[in-house]
Amino acid sequence: MSIIITALSHDGRGIAHVEGKTVFVEGALPQEEVHFVYKKRHKSFDEGTVTAILNFSKDRVAPKCPHFNICGGCNLQHLQNNAQIKLKQQVMLEQLLHFGGVAPLEILPPIMGPIYGYRHKARLSVKFVAKKNKVLVGFHEKTGRFIADLQSCPILHDSVGTKIKELAQLITKLSIYPHIPQIEVAVGDDATVLIFRHLQSFNADDLTLLHNFAIEHKFRIYLQPKGRESIKRLTNDTEWLSYSHSPDITLRFHPTDFTQINKEINCKLVAKIMEFLEPQADDNILDLFCGLGNFTIPLAKYCHSIIGIEGDNEMVERGYENSKLNNIKNANFYKTDLAKNVLELEIEGWAKNKFNKVLLDPPRTGALEAIKLLGKLHPAKIVYVSCNPATLARDTKELIAHNYTLTKAGVIDMFPNTAHVETIAVFESL
Repeated sequence: MSIIITALSHDGRGIAHVEGKTVFVEGALPQEEVHFVYKKRHKSFDEGTVTAILNFSKDRVAPKCPHFNICGGCNLQHLQNNAQIKLKQQVMLEQLLHFGGVAPLEILPPIMGPIYGYRHKARLSVKFVAKKNKVLVGFHEKTGRFIADLQSCPILHDSVGTKIKELAQLITKLSIYPHIPQIEVAVGDDATVLIFRHLQSFNADDLTLLHNFAIEHKFRIYLQPKGRESIKRLTNDTEWLSYSHSPDITLRFHPTDFTQINKEINCKLVAKIMEFLEPQADDNILDLFCGLGNFTIPLAKYCHSIIGIEGDNEMVERGYENSKLNNIKNANFYKTDLAKNVLELEIEGWAKNKFNKVLLDPPRTGALEAIKLLGKLHPAKIVYVSCNPATLARDTKELIAHNYTLTKAGVIDMFPNTAHVETIAVFESL
C-alpha cells in the first residue's frame, strides 16, 4: 500500500492516515511517499513498517551503521542531525504548551556534540543462539524479542563499538558461554571497563582468556556473579574511573555509578549551567538529584556554599570523595528520597536553610514533590535539567503556580540518532 507521510511522531516514526485512521510507520520521514506493511492493528491507531520509499525526504541520510534497520539501539540514523534537533525542539515546545500551558520567553540554541562514538555507558545483552550456533553481543532488535546480530556499533565509544565481534568471539571460547547474559560498559578518561555478568563460575582457563583479552584490547575487566555487591576486579587495576570537566576539575566514579552517557555534551552542559546560575561569592545553592557531584563540584568553586541532595548513600559518599579530590570545602551532601512527601522533607535539616539558587536534574519521573518544597524555599532562580519533556512540562506548570516565569528552554542533544529528548530550562521568580 502507498501512503504519504505527513509528520514525525515523538518517538521518530512517520505519521500517515489511512481511511481516517492514524498509522505510525517505522522508517518513514515526512513528505515521503512509501509502501508499507502493517505490523500491529489497534482500535484507535495502527503500526507499520516501510517496505519501499517512492519519494525521498530531503532530510534523509544513509545510516552509518549497517545494522540500523534491525538493531533497536537507536532509531533516527536515517534522519539528518539538524532535522533531529528540530524534531526534539518541537517535542519540547509541544509538551510545554500541552501539559504546562506555557512557552519559554527565549528558545535556547541546542547544545550539540558528536553524533557517533558518544556513548560512554551501556548494557550489552549476550546470548548463545543455538539455531545460529553463535554468540550474539549487542542491543535488542527493533521488535524487542531477539538480540541483533552485530559486528560493530558506531554509537558506542570506539574502544567498545569497534570490538563487538571480538567480544562475541571471546565469549564463544569460554566454558560457560551460554551463561553470560550481559556485559556492562563504562568508559572514563583513563580506561574502559567491561563488567561480565555470569551465572556460573569461570574456570582457570576462562580467567586466563579474559585476562589476556583485557591486555590485548586495553580493557579493565570486572566479574559479577550475583548482585552489584558481588562485582570484583579481574585485572589488577584501580577500582575507579574518572572524567574531567576542565583542567581543574576531575570526578571519580565506580563503573556502575550513574554518569552522563555523553561526555562532550556533559562538559558543555556544565558550562551552560555555570552561565545560567552565575554562581557568586555570596550565593547559597541547592543541587537536587546531585549524583556524584557532576554539577555540584564546579558550582562550589564560585559560590559561598552548596548542598547536594541524592537518594543513594553511595552517591552521597561519592560527593564527599569528589569534593576532597578537588579540594572543595564548601559543599555538603545529604541522602534524602526526593520523591517522598514534601512535608516529610521539611524535617530534614538541610531543607531549613535559605537558598537563592537551585539546580534540578531529576530522573524521568520528574521532581514534583521537590518543587512543592521549592515553592516554600522560593529561590530567585532555578535551572532544571530534564530527560523527559512531559514531566518537565508538568513541573513547569507547578513552578508557574509558585510565581516563577519560564525564561529560557532548549534541547540538549545528549542522545543523537535516538528520539530521546533532553532539555534545560531556566525559571526566575516574579
